[in-house]
Amino acid sequence: MMNAQSHLALASSSGFQAHRIPNSSIRSRRLPPLRRRPLQKLTTMPHSAATPTAAAITGGMEKATDRFDVMDFHHVEFWCADAATTAARFSFGLGVPLAAQSDLSTGNTAHASRLLRSRSGSLALLFTAPHAPNVADAEATASVRSFNGDAARRFTGTHGGLAVRAVAVRVADAAEAFVASVHAGARPAFAPADLGQGFGFAEVEFSGDTVLRFVSYPDGTDVSFLPGFQDVVMSTGAAAPPDLGLTRFDHVVLNIPELAPVAASVAGFTGFHRFWEFTADEVCTGESGINGVVLANNSETVLLTLVEPVLGTRLPSHVETFLDHHGGPGVQHLAISSDDVLATLREIRARSAMGGFELLPPPPASYYDGARQRAGDLLSEAQMKECQELGVMVDRGDDNGVILQIFTKPAGDRPTLLLEFVQRIGCEQRPGCGGFGHRNVTDLLHSIDDNNKSTLVHAAACLA
Repeated sequence: MMNAQSHLALASSSGFQAHRIPNSSIRSRRLPPLRRRPLQKLTTMPHSAATPTAAAITGGMEKATDRFDVMDFHHVEFWCADAATTAARFSFGLGVPLAAQSDLSTGNTAHASRLLRSRSGSLALLFTAPHAPNVADAEATASVRSFNGDAARRFTGTHGGLAVRAVAVRVADAAEAFVASVHAGARPAFAPADLGQGFGFAEVEFSGDTVLRFVSYPDGTDVSFLPGFQDVVMSTGAAAPPDLGLTRFDHVVLNIPELAPVAASVAGFTGFHRFWEFTADEVCTGESGINGVVLANNSETVLLTLVEPVLGTRLPSHVETFLDHHGGPGVQHLAISSDDVLATLREIRARSAMGGFELLPPPPASYYDGARQRAGDLLSEAQMKECQELGVMVDRGDDNGVILQIFTKPAGDRPTLLLEFVQRIGCEQRPGCGGFGHRNVTDLLHSIDDNNKSTLVHAAACLA
């Protein structure tokens, strides 16, 4: 197997001389309104040499199909209009402290970045905003090596002041992951770069203006995030912000206009296997519907969910609403794990009226009669009542595990980005334990669609 230096040399000799790929299609662009089309079942997703044939996984069996070694999520980067303000809101609302930064104070004249990292686990949220466009040679000082100020300004102009630019995963070798992905059909976005101190960095296109970022580094490194970032040390005597118990990304959801080609492409260049899938035949509100597939790495620590709208329904689904208001495909929600989601949600709800995040309203009381039947042996009656009070949905998977889940209302001005909070109980809490709330999806669709419908109706009334 080639080492990182060999792959860097290969990338350089294969036309990747410049770190930024000039022919990359990653750029902000406005798309016309979506045309409605009939439902296509997910069986249209091809299985070829470039696409794994693994069906939905059961019993924790691994499918050794990955094209490169993927360990876990590393971070998610948002491009926004103001990094300090946005990060402060997320830090307060989620109880995730500021851990590192890179900005003018550290010699970075290209962008301001704030990193939030959970004390309870590996959860890392990076918020990046461009500095003034008239600073000469600013990009040479960028700590996020792929950053481009003009692209960031176009991105926020198209997708709003808060949207996900990069989903980053830790890999054994960023250059190897890049080369393997591109050879398997991925479009390069940023060729491998050596960041120093053993860190490798590369990107390929995910969908739309979102990239899949590869980060590699040695175990035991003294660098807490990426070279160029400065750790934030609390002032002497300052009280540490409360830890709300959020631990890691459970899964990331990308909304796209058409599922089959994107799922085939991502599965093809990563080698990820099909973990779970659903169609509108199973999850439909009667007025709208969606199709989706979950792709997973061998260890199932990285779960990527791809969702398309069913077009031709009476009302547009929340996925179609997202695509219209986001200006094309992108990350629609981040699912974040907690080891005690009820305690976490009590704190999140207490902050919602003070600039935090507002949770979706609870399902009807009758929903919890079924929830008691499904999970009453693992949840006490007191816990079930608290789920009902907080609006937490409860489901049981085929693996006998239980999933607790709830969504926020949109995190920004547009009906696009949401957050989901998840706890998995049973089956040794392995990734994906309890499935993806198969019985909950229709109720969740109703709740999200109703919230979007209310927001858009009010907007129309203001324009009347």
